[in-house]
Amino acid sequence: MENLQQLVETSGFYNLTYQNVIMIIIACVFLYLGIKKEYEPYLMIPIAFGMLLVNLPLAGLMDAPKDGASGGLLYYLYQGTNLGIYPPLIFLCLGASTDFEPLLANPKTILLGGAAQFGIFIAFFLSVVLGMSPGEAASVGIIGGADGPTALFLTSKLAPHLLPAIALAAYSYMALIPIIQPPIIRLLTTEKERKVVMKVGRKVSPAEKIIFPIVVAIFVSLLVPSAATLIGCLMLGNLIKESKIVPNLTTVLQNALMYGVTIFLGLTVGAKATGELFLSVTTLKIILLGLIAFAAGTAAGVLMGKLMYRLTGGKVNPMIGAAGVSAVPMAARVVQKEGQREDPSNFLLMHAMGPNVAGVIGSAIAAGVLLAFFS
Repeated sequence: MENLQQLVETSGFYNLTYQNVIMIIIACVFLYLGIKKEYEPYLMIPIAFGMLLVNLPLAGLMDAPKDGASGGLLYYLYQGTNLGIYPPLIFLCLGASTDFEPLLANPKTILLGGAAQFGIFIAFFLSVVLGMSPGEAASVGIIGGADGPTALFLTSKLAPHLLPAIALAAYSYMALIPIIQPPIIRLLTTEKERKVVMKVGRKVSPAEKIIFPIVVAIFVSLLVPSAATLIGCLMLGNLIKESKIVPNLTTVLQNALMYGVTIFLGLTVGAKATGELFLSVTTLKIILLGLIAFAAGTAAGVLMGKLMYRLTGGKVNPMIGAAGVSAVPMAARVVQKEGQREDPSNFLLMHAMGPNVAGVIGSAIAAGVLLAFFS
């Protein structure tokens, strides 16, 4: 009987708490959204499964080393997030997967990418009003850029104690872009505006594509030195791609390394979502402020798009402003779907990619500015 009792008391079932149960249910909902609804499955599935694993009692996957015993597997994998290693690697891979031609062909779309960063500063000031320190407020605000690696990088420098909550909020909103953005786009635009068909931009030469990452890396790093890590990795990846002379490196960055780092990052982000952390007042506050930041950034991009629609005599579809947040290419795909919802013959994807890639640069610069002020 003693052995049977010991077996029962050391089982996960016996040690389940209401927090574990709630988090397991939330993880399963996220898995459903990722697998069945296909809401950014490359992010959603590893995040949700990491959340599931860490809320199984006594598994010890996130336990730190203690008394000579080794730590859990996810604890060691998490150090890449905690030490700010994964985010620059993601930027390196992202650069190799990014085509800046839409931005170079239509440079004015950089204004849309800039406008969409407005949400960062809205959330920053709201966080300060709610009593957060400047470093904490900056870490919460950067969620509005819809750029998970940038959010992790900045938070690891300014407010490492908030890293789990910031990571969870940032990546959850990135994965939920197809749910969050469409209502905001429809609310702020008219049917006539959503049906605007944009003309194809000019052809960009190979030389321009090679010079662009070099110039941006030099200029931004001199302007905001604290942004050099992210911008440097982003532009190096893009230069490798556009040079056309190292295709094997491009293939590795676009595939093996990108997906490998993504699964480690997603898994460890989800693994920090324990019931005690996720269901705390601080985390819920961060999630709410992050939603406000993201919504404000989307709205600001669309409103800038409406201004450009007016100034150009209706040649710019204002919906592409929503892609100014730096979730590449998720936000651009949302704009494409919304455009085809109104007119199946309208293809806005490449036009939306201009502000989308501008948003990546914009969020990295915004993070550099915040880091320079508050580090």
